[in-house]
Amino acid sequence: MTQHNIHLYYKNVTSEVIGTEHGISKTQFDQLAQTTAPLIAELNRQRKAGKTPYRDLPYNETYPQQVKTLAQQVRQNCETFVVLGIGGSALGNIALQTALNPFMYNLDDKQRSGPRLFVFDNVDPHQFGSFLEWAADKLDKTVFNVISKSGRTAETAAQMLVIFDLIEKKLGPDGLKKQVIATTDAREGTLRKIADAAALRTLEVPDGVGGRFSVLSPVGLLSAAVCGIDIDALLAGARAMDARCSSENFFNNPAALNAAINRHYYHRGKPISVMMPYSYSLKDMSDWYRQLWAESLGKRNDLKGNEVCIGPTPVKALGTTDQHSQVQLYREGPNDKLFTFLQVDQFNRDVIIGPAPKNAPELSYLAGQPMSRLLNAEKVATEYALLHDKRPCLTVLFDAIDAGTVGQFIYLFEVTTSLAGLLFNINAYDQPAVELGKDATFALMDKPGSEALAEKIRPFAAMDQAFMS
Repeated sequence: MTQHNIHLYYKNVTSEVIGTEHGISKTQFDQLAQTTAPLIAELNRQRKAGKTPYRDLPYNETYPQQVKTLAQQVRQNCETFVVLGIGGSALGNIALQTALNPFMYNLDDKQRSGPRLFVFDNVDPHQFGSFLEWAADKLDKTVFNVISKSGRTAETAAQMLVIFDLIEKKLGPDGLKKQVIATTDAREGTLRKIADAAALRTLEVPDGVGGRFSVLSPVGLLSAAVCGIDIDALLAGARAMDARCSSENFFNNPAALNAAINRHYYHRGKPISVMMPYSYSLKDMSDWYRQLWAESLGKRNDLKGNEVCIGPTPVKALGTTDQHSQVQLYREGPNDKLFTFLQVDQFNRDVIIGPAPKNAPELSYLAGQPMSRLLNAEKVATEYALLHDKRPCLTVLFDAIDAGTVGQFIYLFEVTTSLAGLLFNINAYDQPAVELGKDATFALMDKPGSEALAEKIRPFAAMDQAFMS
């Protein structure tokens, strides 16, 4: 079987292509190499010291075996698999499904290789209520995977409580054992306590692996395996990329190049990072990347405690859709963005465009053409137009989209993020700024012990009619 790969193409950020004002010269690339190479070595040292446990997930033999055993059990009597989680507990699951299963997976039995999959990463009552109405008489054929390290995340806890109540009323207390799987901390936390008391089947959220880095753990692997995705190939792809991302030769290390180029442009008036896949299958990888980049690199303080308020802003777009909604801004608006295209060389399937009507011969140039050729022509055309206006562009080129290349992509951007954190001199693994919003939510929901904060929030919660237009 052919080994497919992904490649980072960076010529279109060079001064040779877009000029010296916005492009990176050979001398500047040599300086980036000199700055970044020691940080590659430092990250490798951190890995050996156990400080980046996400990097060892592709080599863990226990997790995939546990996942495959549990997935086999689930598939025997399950028609619908539901993930309850948010952020890193959801985005990777969604991205894997979109990338590696057919667009009509949930609707067409012929295209589906496992149960239907739903991932609920919100508490919108209209959305969740609609699903509950549909699933109410199918609970015995529906398995829920609750994913939370602590079990105290308000959104996931609320979903879980609704589902628990529904299952117990419809199927009795023993129904939870059959219909619920908890992915949580191995030893402690609210969800672990609940899971043990209810004798639920469980998988582990690995210690030291933040949600946004957890897709190659049981957090993301279970829904993939249940839905027929080859998780062994996914992890093999990540291992293949690990070898490339561990190289201390700057120009042979795609993660180092990617991180250094992004950091270079951040400090030269381009703090916005646009990821634009020219493949619908890869569109949710942009969502996954957006959390990884924003939560890891947006920090008030550097490692010395200095206030820096740093962080590139990730933006997602989709080719060709956003050629017709965003490219006007991207070309003629402020030159403050670095573009990263995702391009596919060989699509898993193609569609041939039909003949033009006799009364519209002007469309005949499309007739008989593969749709894949049109899509990739649109990518090259958009990139050409951006380069015409001196906008720097990177491309991640997929030989093909399969589990191996998706594993490579995930691992590439995880290591890119770690190296970018070192280049920005910040902690890429914490997220202190999310806590105040969580605490404020608890206060607004009358959680005991939150009364003082609730009083502080009260003036903001009440809308002042004098400012209502």
